[in-house]
Amino acid sequence: MIQLLRTDSDNQDFIGLVKELDAYLAEKDGEEHSFYHQFNHVDKMKYIVVAYENGKPIGCGAIKFYNHDIMEVKRMYTLPESRGKGIATKILTELEIWASELQCKKCILETGKRQPEAIELYKKSGYGSIPNYGQYIGMDNSVCFEKLLKTTI
Repeated sequence: MIQLLRTDSDNQDFIGLVKELDAYLAEKDGEEHSFYHQFNHVDKMKYIVVAYENGKPIGCGAIKFYNHDIMEVKRMYTLPESRGKGIATKILTELEIWASELQCKKCILETGKRQPEAIELYKKSGYGSIPNYGQYIGMDNSVCFEKLLKTTI
C-alpha cells in the first residue's frame, strides 16, 4: 500500500530521493544540467510530498509559491523500480490538493523535452502546454505546463 506524507525539505527521505533525481537529470540534461540545477535548490521548501511503499521512500514532489495564487510544481521523481504504478500521479494529485488548500488558482511547471514520461504524466493529469515562463524563456529543451485547480471552500 502507498502512503503519502506531507512534509518539508528537512525530510531525510526527500533529500535522498532528490540526490537520485539530480543524478538522473544530470544524465538526461547533459551540458544544460548546470543551468537547470541552479533553479532546483530544495532548502527551505515547505510543501513536500514523499510516497512510501512498505515504509520505503519511493517518490517525491514539491510545490512552491510562484506568486500569491500560483504554485510551481518541482522535484517530481519516482524510483525507477517503482515507475508505472501510478505513484507520480498520486504525488501530483496530493500536491494539487495542497495547493488548492493554500488558495492557489493554478499550478505551473517546467520539464525537459528529453523526459517524455514526465510530459505524458502532466498531459494525462490535465496540464496544458503554455509558453515558457521566467528563467525558462528561450530554453529549447524546456516545455512548460499549467493546470487550473478546483478551489476549496
